Amino acid sequence: MAAVIPAPWRRWLPWALGVLGVLAALGLQTQLYSGQVRTVATIFMFVALALSWNLIGGYTGYASFGQVVFFGLGGYFAAVTMTHLHWSFWLALPLAGLAAAAYAALIGVPLLRLRGHYFAIATLGVAEGTREIVINLDGLTGGGGGITVPTVGAAAATKYLGNDGFYLVYLVLAVLALLVTGLVSRSKFGFAMRAIHQDEDAAAAVGINTTRTKVLTYALSGLLTGLVGATYAFQQVTIYPERLFDVEITVLMVVMVVIGGSGTVLGPIIGAVALQFLSEWLRQNYTTVHTLLLGAIIIIAVVLLPQGLVNYLREARRNRDYSLLANVRRYRL
Repeated sequence: MAAVIPAPWRRWLPWALGVLGVLAALGLQTQLYSGQVRTVATIFMFVALALSWNLIGGYTGYASFGQVVFFGLGGYFAAVTMTHLHWSFWLALPLAGLAAAAYAALIGVPLLRLRGHYFAIATLGVAEGTREIVINLDGLTGGGGGITVPTVGAAAATKYLGNDGFYLVYLVLAVLALLVTGLVSRSKFGFAMRAIHQDEDAAAAVGINTTRTKVLTYALSGLLTGLVGATYAFQQVTIYPERLFDVEITVLMVVMVVIGGSGTVLGPIIGAVALQFLSEWLRQNYTTVHTLLLGAIIIIAVVLLPQGLVNYLREARRNRDYSLLANVRRYRL
């Protein structure tokens, strides 16, 4: 049977939708007041973080529970260089991403020899260990007392961007993460990542250099996460190790990917947008119990859609069966 050649519009539709999405985000900015601009900017931030985690955790199947180490490292690299070396933020930003990528490659060589929960625990340990190193380098990082990035006066190489400025930076980072994920997912490299996820031994047997693929994926994931961390550090002005290396940030990345659908391009975006909007709405309307309600909703979502929303819709469309109960039985029994 001859292969069906995709229609040209099918190839260009994702790009067209992406451009429309960016234009809509730019238009939305003009309609929001200051607090809402900051909220949407945070959503963009988590879209970029979820997409970056999805590369190593979703496509390759290595659940990194220490992903926040690259977030913190990128943030501290930017803060230290902007404070002590008086670098511009626009110089510190890409170099912070590269520093995080280099660190990911360095620790990835030994860590990615582990699998499953051993890898997850090891990455968590690296994140905690790195945080302690940052705390003890108080002459450079400010230690537990934190470090403040100069944003005004002669010491500030880059003036504070404000809510509108950071909105645009986070939007660019989210688009960058989306482009990287989309291009990787359709490439030979992306198929190698999926092969490792399905059966790493079989992937190695057919000639895939699994070690190189995993390390490069981890470095790419670290690069994107480091860029977001650097932007967050500048946005917050004063940063502390407890916040920049908070494991809760990793947990949010994982939950967003799991809810939206791991190993997909759209899944992390849907998960990040839905979870952040839901969290903000619950915080405003159920102040005292919003955390409890959010946790309950996440549990229900994971039970009903263990494969994530995007993967569920794909399977349901293929099988023509949209029953959630059938989906639960398929994955739970």
